[in-house]
Amino acid sequence: MFQRALLRASRPAVAPSRQRVASTRAAAPAVRWYSDAAAPAANAGEAADKNEDAPKDEAAQCKEQMEKKDREIVELKDKYLRSVADFRNLQERTARETKAAKDFAIQRFARDLVESVDNLDRALSTVAPEKLKGDNQDLTALHEGVKMTDGILINTLKKHGLERFDPAEASEKFDPNVHEAVFMAPQPGKEDGTVFFTQQKGFYLNGRVLRPAKVGVVKNA
Repeated sequence: MFQRALLRASRPAVAPSRQRVASTRAAAPAVRWYSDAAAPAANAGEAADKNEDAPKDEAAQCKEQMEKKDREIVELKDKYLRSVADFRNLQERTARETKAAKDFAIQRFARDLVESVDNLDRALSTVAPEKLKGDNQDLTALHEGVKMTDGILINTLKKHGLERFDPAEASEKFDPNVHEAVFMAPQPGKEDGTVFFTQQKGFYLNGRVLRPAKVGVVKNA
């Protein structure tokens, strides 16, 4: 009896030692945490490398963007200069067309008007110079009046760019752009191709031939 009581009293003392062993075994896995502690340090190193590379990437991106902007500026400047050149060409062309339209607006009217001028010229040429020296004062006065009218009309037309020319007076060389050859005839002492007779006088309108002069041309050969 006494021995059993001792055994029962001793059993509770053994249990705590087992609990300690069990608690020690249970705490053992906590060591593994220290073995895994190196992982965060490695990740921190990689993060540091990434942080160091980040400014380099940003600088490269900034440089690339600046180069792109420079190219865009060059392209825009080129387009601007081209637009300015096109606009100036348009202005000059418009000014020329406006001036041409203004200068030759009366071209059709001038063509009809030169017929009247030709009639006055024919009237003057029909009167022989010796008849003007006679006693016929009426004919002389009429001739002077027609001549004066012809002169005033020619001066008025000249103010508006319409000019009459007679190539035979200056013995001009035949020019197909200015003259219209009606016939050719030999003329001793004159060079071939020279205008020696004017059948119908020509007209310029602001420097352009409105009507070529009808002429006779020298041909000795």
